Amino acid sequence: MLRFVPVRTKRWNDPADADDGLRLLICRIRPRGVSKAAETWDEWWPDLGPSRDLLDAFHGKSGPPLAWDAYEARYLEEMRGAASLWRIRALAGRVAAGETITLLCSSACTDPTHCHRTIMARLIGRAKRSYSPLGSV
Repeated sequence: MLRFVPVRTKRWNDPADADDGLRLLICRIRPRGVSKAAETWDEWWPDLGPSRDLLDAFHGKSGPPLAWDAYEARYLEEMRGAASLWRIRALAGRVAAGETITLLCSSACTDPTHCHRTIMARLIGRAKRSYSPLGSV
């Protein structure tokens, strides 16, 4: 028996599957050298990606590399903004309605356990559990 997974994660250059549903790029920085015609995603929501400052800190561009726990905490803090919360809630609504969403990240991000796309999938899952199409009525 196949298990339905409404929120999936991949890199933008991973092969698309017929059941990927909405392929959503959630990188702050658009992949370089990819023409519009060669895009593998349906939509790009850069505000769901980590800020450039956070990425630089994680990759050690501004000092020692940021540990994963600190990165995750800072990313979660960034996602507490109104625009991000609205988008997370919108995705949760789509998942609650039965739509599959595949969150896409950088081609360089080879470890999904240490990637913001996995954190975002958890946030959407949590929001889905408390989702009400009428808001908090």
